[in-house]
Amino acid sequence: MTVYTGRRTVEEVTAPLQEPTFLILSALAAGPMHGYGVIQEVAALSSGRVTLRPGTLYGALDRLSEQGLVAQEGEEVVEGRLRRYYRLTDPGADVLAAEVERMADNARAASARLRQHVRGTATA
Repeated sequence: MTVYTGRRTVEEVTAPLQEPTFLILSALAAGPMHGYGVIQEVAALSSGRVTLRPGTLYGALDRLSEQGLVAQEGEEVVEGRLRRYYRLTDPGADVLAAEVERMADNARAASARLRQHVRGTATA
């Protein structure tokens, strides 16, 4: 999927998204949040399966910003530390929606196959 940000075309974004990218975009779909909030939300969304380290998160946010999928929303100083807030952009929401649909289609297809599966007849 090519993402258009109004003035320019950004790097092509292809599905399937990597799971951490999918979870970062999903976290930001709830609204703007700072990096540590994204780390916590990704852990919650994945039931603890995905734990992002700060370096990994900020590298991903930089890449997603360059692609026009997220944008910096602002910053504040809390207890002497700078917090940058990020938000999902409209193109980011479009990419996330396309990925959700792709995953749902795959899940429906797999579910239909499972309903057809006769237990005990598969060979290894």
